[in-house]
Amino acid sequence: MVHHKSSRKDLLPRLLHYLKPHWAAVLGLFALSLLATPLALLTPLPLKIAVDNVVGQHPLPGPITVLLPRSFEESKLAVLIMAAALLLTVTLLTQLLNLMNWLLRTYIGGKMLLRFRAQLFRHVQCLSLAHHDAKGTSDFVYRIQNDAPALQHIAIDALIPFVTAVFTVTSIVWVTVRIDWVLALVALVVSPALFLLSRFSSRRMHRHWREMKERQSSELSVIHEVLGAIRIVKAFGKEDEEEKRFIRHSNESIRTRMRLALFQGGFDVLVGLITAVGTASVLFLGILRVQSGILTLGELLLVMAYLAQLYGPLKTLSNKATDIQSSLVSAERAFEILDEKPDVIERPHAKPIVRAKGALAFDGVSFQYDPARRILNDISFDIKPGTRVGIIGSTGAGKTTLLSLLIRFYDPTSGRILLDGVDMRDYKLVDLRNQFTIVFQEPVLFSTSIAENIAYARPGASEQEIVKAAQAANAHDFISKLPKGYQTRVGERGMRLSGGERQRISLARAFLKDAPILILDEPTSAVDIKTESGIMDAMERLMKDRTTFMVAHRLSTLTNCELFIHIEHGELVSVASSRSPEELQRAVLSQPS
Repeated sequence: MVHHKSSRKDLLPRLLHYLKPHWAAVLGLFALSLLATPLALLTPLPLKIAVDNVVGQHPLPGPITVLLPRSFEESKLAVLIMAAALLLTVTLLTQLLNLMNWLLRTYIGGKMLLRFRAQLFRHVQCLSLAHHDAKGTSDFVYRIQNDAPALQHIAIDALIPFVTAVFTVTSIVWVTVRIDWVLALVALVVSPALFLLSRFSSRRMHRHWREMKERQSSELSVIHEVLGAIRIVKAFGKEDEEEKRFIRHSNESIRTRMRLALFQGGFDVLVGLITAVGTASVLFLGILRVQSGILTLGELLLVMAYLAQLYGPLKTLSNKATDIQSSLVSAERAFEILDEKPDVIERPHAKPIVRAKGALAFDGVSFQYDPARRILNDISFDIKPGTRVGIIGSTGAGKTTLLSLLIRFYDPTSGRILLDGVDMRDYKLVDLRNQFTIVFQEPVLFSTSIAENIAYARPGASEQEIVKAAQAANAHDFISKLPKGYQTRVGERGMRLSGGERQRISLARAFLKDAPILILDEPTSAVDIKTESGIMDAMERLMKDRTTFMVAHRLSTLTNCELFIHIEHGELVSVASSRSPEELQRAVLSQPS
């Protein structure tokens, strides 16, 4: 398993990759954002006109007199009506612009997030079982559900407003300079302080947010683990202990969040003080310039209104630099999933395979999860098509690992496995796995109907084919007696059914798939003797004309096998033809523990 930590420098090009399919909508969003700037510049203009040209005696600004009839200049009431109409027009246009902006943001963000989450979800499914075992389900769930939306936040709520804020600041500074360059210069004196403060804060915020995300993921893992093992928790009466464990993890998250809030709050206080100093300086100097006749009162009010709009984007630029740290951390965590390389990969020129004959061979196969722990060592044997193979050995001998290598859940550390004389790694992965049907010790069902669970083996199967498969698995009778028959929902993990019923549905799924190679991993260990008889009857039909590998704790289950592979401590002890249950028992018990 190769891990590559996502670099912050890589985020922008990767982000643009997800925006690319929606470039037209993005350009529209940029255009709407840029249109907001001239509307913002017009917003305080009615107030200036009312103060200088209605209350005061100053003439209307030149650009306005060009657009209005001369009679307007002579009527104070007409000028006031015009100012009020301008205010209403600007407000209406601003609200319409905001509505269009919101619709575009929702569309682009939703589409981009869906594409990103779908890619993450597919990639997680492609990662090796070793990776899943090491990382845990809850961490993947948290990253897909909670970290992935950061991509939308960076692109829609940070990147575009950031660019718009730069344009707005530039425009407001230019207009303010035209009115009074001295006040504009005073107003801009605070900007270097804001820049340095945001630069200093962003690095520390990044570290705090990464810790916060890890704490939240840990909280979710407790919930996921406890609810997934709720029967064990109840059986041992550990509800109080698990609640305490959850509270302990949550308290750690609260402490981290408090540190984060304190740091963010302190940053906001400093930003507010810095901009207040700039506003107070402009107000003080502006009043002096009004008193000296350099500025009119209306022009000062206009400058102060622009100053509020100037400091708004400056605050945006500063706050985004810190606020975005949460999203950057989440984006990095989400992209780290995509940067994980699967252990089991398909070779560039892999061959297709429609239906295998079922001949299998292990050629010097060894496997280990890590250098210090070898599970299988130099295993070699040949299996002819249609052979029923029983795999025996004590607990932990490596039986399940051998079966996992067969279906390429893992690849051998050394050696090779041949299917019909071809190295398995030379086949297309999907085609290869279509050659196998697996029936696990614990049946895996989804929280859908019985029919959908059986048809999982072959989507699009007809109702008649589903019923036929259920009949072959001795499942049709009990399904027919259910209130909704094949449309009965089985509940989460099939828990509304008994263990034997779940296993028979699992067998029906195997019949429907009709793969040439069958793997039975202790399929009757969780059922009683009476139920086992019905399952064994179904399995006897399922094994017909198929290469079959069977693992079972009850050695009597293996009596219909033709070949026995005995494994102990990862070593091949023997490959022998049919034995009696007593001989199998003696062979296993004779091995040192």
